Amino acid sequence: MQKKLGFTSIVLLGINSIIGSGVFFFPHITSKEIGLGSLWTLLFIAIVVMSLAACFAEAAGIYSQNGGPYVYVRDAFGEFPGFVVGFSKLVVQIITWASTACALKVALGAIWSPARTETGGALIVIGTLVGLGIVNYLGVNFTKVLNNVVTVSKIIPILIFIVVGVFFVKGSHFELVMTDTAFKWSKFGAISLMWFYAFQGFESLAIASEDMENPKQNLPRAIMIVMSVITVFYIGVHVLSIGVLGNDLKTETMPIQAALYRMIGPTGLMIACTGTLISIAGINIANSFITPRCMVALAEDKLLPSCFAKESRFGTPGFAIVASTIIAIPVALSGSYQMLVTLAVVSGFIQYISTAMAVIRLRSTKKDVVRPFRLPFGILIPAYSIVASIWLLLQAPPLELVAGLAGLLLAVPFYLAMKYQQS
Repeated sequence: MQKKLGFTSIVLLGINSIIGSGVFFFPHITSKEIGLGSLWTLLFIAIVVMSLAACFAEAAGIYSQNGGPYVYVRDAFGEFPGFVVGFSKLVVQIITWASTACALKVALGAIWSPARTETGGALIVIGTLVGLGIVNYLGVNFTKVLNNVVTVSKIIPILIFIVVGVFFVKGSHFELVMTDTAFKWSKFGAISLMWFYAFQGFESLAIASEDMENPKQNLPRAIMIVMSVITVFYIGVHVLSIGVLGNDLKTETMPIQAALYRMIGPTGLMIACTGTLISIAGINIANSFITPRCMVALAEDKLLPSCFAKESRFGTPGFAIVASTIIAIPVALSGSYQMLVTLAVVSGFIQYISTAMAVIRLRSTKKDVVRPFRLPFGILIPAYSIVASIWLLLQAPPLELVAGLAGLLLAVPFYLAMKYQQS
């Protein structure tokens, strides 16, 4: 029998799905734009994200099948809205996997010159996608072991920074959080949106429910633990970056590396650089696991060709793994995936908003279903999540917002084609 992900592995997959290179760079990027008061935007986003995660945790406790947001929206509002959410998530996952493979190429290029050449970079991207596709094809256990090892390895440098950094903090630096004249309320929304990107990924965890042990019980707990850990890490890294670097945080493009170098010398720099590479490699592993499983639930409902739901002899969605790998390669090599990130941003918010709405709707349509995790305060938290998500979405540049919403229309011809085939 194919082994499944236990509770600890689910938590590690969730952490690995979120922590990429952002934790190493965002403290500088946000502080450069809005001063050390950027800490307030992080605290605000932490509240928003925890509210959204709680919505996903309640919904995840109702289902044990693959699909995540697609299934929630399908059951709450119908097949077509569910398909739009599910199909757009599939497109986003392919773009995300392609972009993280390219990010690994760039990170390697900083320390290995062949990776900076066109041929060398292309080989790294193809090797990453194909290699992880093969590992994924050979069974959940292979991916589980690799994911667990890499996730623990990426957490260690962050923990070292937090533990050691406490002893190098200068209290005077925190006065700037309140008094920095670079802080502008007019930029609060844009910087909040930037921080929100760093938390994205938790919504993907429920997509692979069928590969998890007791998902109705384990997923809700795992989602909340994952987001609590991520929030503590992000706030801890940002606070200590301010405490150690002060105003230098605005100019140090790699703050964790710079801070660790100040604290423990070249060894600290090596730890931070290694952590960056492992983080990017790790998020590639998570994306390689989640991306093909976006196809499975749609195929099981005959909204994609049924072959995508078929299992290989290793108990994995073999055809979906091969197809997603083949599609991701040209997207990554095209160099145009960054333009497609606009669609990813809008689609992400469509998932968050629709899932929060589905939680409210499912309270009445599935009121007798036992929920291992149930949000307190009635519909207050889902309602807050919806309003906050809409506000954040509106912080995106208007052109990107329109382009992203227009991109969602790509789902329509695919839906009509599959319905025509069924008829």
